[in-house]
Amino acid sequence: MTQVSLQPITDANRAAVVALDVTPAQRNYVTGVAGSLADALRYPQAMPWYRAIYAGGAPVGFVMISDNIPPGDPTLLGPYFLWRLLVDARYQGSGYGRAALGLVVSYLRTRPAAHELLTSVAPGEDSSPLGFYQRLGFQDTGEFFDGERVLRLPLR
Repeated sequence: MTQVSLQPITDANRAAVVALDVTPAQRNYVTGVAGSLADALRYPQAMPWYRAIYAGGAPVGFVMISDNIPPGDPTLLGPYFLWRLLVDARYQGSGYGRAALGLVVSYLRTRPAAHELLTSVAPGEDSSPLGFYQRLGFQDTGEFFDGERVLRLPLR
């Protein structure tokens, strides 16, 4: 597999990253890059940290986490939450999502009190990312947040 890295989004790569898209069925489960960047601006209290996923010198995906949310806000899950992970439809099945998540986990292991990474998935069967996350080690917590199933990945 081609070397995967996480790169900041800059003026130079923004258009190419925003153009990344999932399959039509997956759009029910993940917001696109433009919407994600807008959410990052709209919800600074969620401590957004986002990067383009690069493989072979080209953007292939996008990841955004909440990075060490302070306690006390019941509208947010955290302190570490996988907010968005998408790999463009043209590059799915190449291991880029798995590799990107591995890089995020490596980053989180350097962060204060990072013992777990949470995420959530909308209920559904068609193109749901639930199986993908479970194959990567996420565990169903049995809890729901904002109508979505909460998953947990132990970091230690």
